[in-house]
Amino acid sequence: MTGERLRLMAVHAHPDDESSKGAASMARYAAEGVDVLVATCTGGERGDVLNPHYPPVTGGPAEMNAIRRAEMAAAAQALGVRHQWLGFVDSGLPEGDPLPPLPEGCFALVPLEEAAEPLVRLVREFRPHVITTYDPTGGYPHPDHIMTHRVSAEAFAAAGDPERYRDSGEPWTPLKLYYNHGFSMARIRGAHEALLARGLESPFGEWVESRAAREIPEREVTTRVVCADWFDARDAALRAHATQIDPTGFFFAIPRDVEREDWPFEEFELAESRVPTSVPEDDLFAGVREVVA
Repeated sequence: MTGERLRLMAVHAHPDDESSKGAASMARYAAEGVDVLVATCTGGERGDVLNPHYPPVTGGPAEMNAIRRAEMAAAAQALGVRHQWLGFVDSGLPEGDPLPPLPEGCFALVPLEEAAEPLVRLVREFRPHVITTYDPTGGYPHPDHIMTHRVSAEAFAAAGDPERYRDSGEPWTPLKLYYNHGFSMARIRGAHEALLARGLESPFGEWVESRAAREIPEREVTTRVVCADWFDARDAALRAHATQIDPTGFFFAIPRDVEREDWPFEEFELAESRVPTSVPEDDLFAGVREVVA
């Protein structure tokens, strides 16, 4: 790689999101010399313990915050990336009918410009060429994921404008914005069919053909980054989030040899580009490398 060092910023809602969405791609780019920074909006302090093998956390949000900070540090080390907290408080996932109100002061209730300012400041400081985040639905309807999309879109639009966020650093214009696809239904269905074709039992069973699964909307895939050589780094990062990730659960349900053979890439959706490019792409920096070099 010649010219200026390439920089990638991945914006996520909670610690563990970075390890389940685009993690192997980040590890690949970091290994290739790209400067990769994960920005995490909240501390995940209202998250539940989702790993049935993990002991109960009894100290409330403060203890959970401390645990998840340590987990995040281990995950970042596994991926070979840098990390920055944006400092907001987890909103929790409201449940019930009707849904209860969100906790006062949580991330999802912060006014947009106030919530986006730390990210604008970080974009201007780190100067990423490419930003990845969530689509407008958040990927799933967690209020923090939806808010993460909103602040990321705001930062992408505003960071290069000297008239906006005037006290938040020197303007910087990122060149491309992507949405993560994570575990799409196409990927799950593909894994299901690959396992059956090999005479293996599929952990996804009849669910992939259920009405609920068929009605999950599929967003456009524009970019596939081949990253199978970094699945081990991704898995290590996932296991680092021990309060959240069951090492025998969903994220490890697809045999890795099957995944490497049939789905050796991660998928993204190009939301906006300020450089010439054409889709489909196989590189988040397509069109950027030429400009930077």
